[in-house]
Amino acid sequence: MTELAFHLHHVDKNSKARAGTITIDHGEILTPIFMPVGTAGSVKAVSHQQLIEEVKAQIILGNTYHLYLRPGMEELEQAGGLYQFMNWKKPMLTDSGGYQVFSLAANRKINEQGVTFQSHIDGSHHIFTPENVIDIQRTIGADIIMAFDECPPYPSDHFYARTSMELTHQWLDRCIRRLSETQPKYNHAQNLFPIVQGGTYADLRKQSCEFVGSKNAAGNAIGGLSVGEPEEMMYEFTELCCDHLPADKPRYLMGVGTPWNILECISLGVDMFDCVMPTRNGRNAMLFTSYGVINIDNKKWEKDFSPIDDGIDCEFSHYYSKAYLRHLIKSKEILGLTIGSVHNLAFYMWLVSQARQKIINGTFRSWKNEIVSLLKTRL
Repeated sequence: MTELAFHLHHVDKNSKARAGTITIDHGEILTPIFMPVGTAGSVKAVSHQQLIEEVKAQIILGNTYHLYLRPGMEELEQAGGLYQFMNWKKPMLTDSGGYQVFSLAANRKINEQGVTFQSHIDGSHHIFTPENVIDIQRTIGADIIMAFDECPPYPSDHFYARTSMELTHQWLDRCIRRLSETQPKYNHAQNLFPIVQGGTYADLRKQSCEFVGSKNAAGNAIGGLSVGEPEEMMYEFTELCCDHLPADKPRYLMGVGTPWNILECISLGVDMFDCVMPTRNGRNAMLFTSYGVINIDNKKWEKDFSPIDDGIDCEFSHYYSKAYLRHLIKSKEILGLTIGSVHNLAFYMWLVSQARQKIINGTFRSWKNEIVSLLKTRL
């Protein structure tokens, strides 16, 4: 078992963008990287073969909250963990469930011990603590596991944001302690990432970054952004966090975002991203392409027999036409959901791969400034 290693290859001369390599037991991850979200052990509507061959995914996510509720820990442990259960061979990260608990505001209670919540499936009552969230993630078995945190809503006043941050810090210490008391179950290392909180207050964000950085974790995450705050505010606090987190560890911005969000945040020093947007939008007729954003529902695509996007390296995007995909979506054919999802994920992977190459070539900033306006175009 080998602990996570991060090697930084290049830093862009005209921005804070970085290109590196993360090495963990299940393989290498080239950064900057986008991680498809496989909430319940599946990236919705996308097969493993499509993830590997078409999307070229290097790492995917699972979610502690959803996997804990279904299929449950007993079944996962009997299967030999999520890797064996879903027969996935590449790196994997699990979120701690903190954000899902945050989103259940009407059905949860938070105190110093942890969070009591009701299942969205059957209304049953459960408790997450820092300790049992680590235990659950030991059973799931991902390479990278997240500390349990509280994500304050936007807007929050300074007192709430500070109290929430302090609770997150207390929980982090308990997560670290529990991790040290337990061992991986499946003969590969598990690497804990703490999460920076602090709302939209610079003093709290700086304090949280310093606390998190002092733990010398394998990597660090920035949480509590992209929860309703203005885009420019998200960029402001992302940059602040990157400036105060260790430069020799990967930085993961959680739950972000659009293609242009990702490029802007790469330029601020972020290495890792995840978001449900490419798959969710793909299932709902919105496609991100190298030419701009397409609503494939629109009648203008009815007789457009050109490829979905011949500007990226994805067979699905070259093979199927806009007219055919529109027909599938209109007809509510399941294949349409798959094509839209695979294409959007492949586009995101193409985008971060291009960003990496431009960082290495020294042309990232000019390329980013040029392509961002193109990607925002509504076609």
